[in-house]
Amino acid sequence: METRHIHPTAPLAPRALICGDPGRSLELAQQLTDEPKMFNHNRGLWGYTGNARDGRPLTIMAHGMGAPSAVIVLEELCDLGLEVAVRVGSCGAVAEGISPGEILNVEEAIPLDGVSRDLGAGERARPDGELAALLARASDRSGLFVTADLFYEHGPGRIEEWKRAGALAVEMEAAALFTVASIRGVRIGCACMVTDGSPGGGERLTGAGLERATERLGRVGLDALIELGA
Repeated sequence: METRHIHPTAPLAPRALICGDPGRSLELAQQLTDEPKMFNHNRGLWGYTGNARDGRPLTIMAHGMGAPSAVIVLEELCDLGLEVAVRVGSCGAVAEGISPGEILNVEEAIPLDGVSRDLGAGERARPDGELAALLARASDRSGLFVTADLFYEHGPGRIEEWKRAGALAVEMEAAALFTVASIRGVRIGCACMVTDGSPGGGERLTGAGLERATERLGRVGLDALIELGA
């Protein structure tokens, strides 16, 4: 299958960290790899491949915002030979008492997005169990997430439902990525930094705090891949 959105300009590593923000992919490539080479710049989906601290290649790739863009990138990475990935994303807290900057591991996700539904996801979508367990070791919490299409929620109704379901946080890609990975036979996990604190708190991660959390999140993802032996 010919890829249409990713135009590789460097080799793809069998393992990858994937994230929404192209700026974050550049930042993590500079922090986590030696002499990263641009893997893709088409459509603003910046990607880089370099050698990680274990001496083996690592690709860090942006997938854009939302499930439709994310699954296009994952599908095309699979076509190019991807074997294992960790999404290192951002999320908004749903449960009370969660602070900006915390790292949360996704044990399972409620698929409320349209892409997961179209792919035939069930009531819960799950990552690779071994990879999730490795991510959990270095995360502040692990648990249930919600994957939704809306970035801006109007009114508390849905958030209250998610709280009652036991969700820690909400984001926009995990369930769909888990579902595609299951279909394609690749391993995937997801850890997210909390950029928006507990609902109603008005706290948001910015500045130096965002930079520190981004670097920590990248190292959590890379550590899991290395421990997995990927």
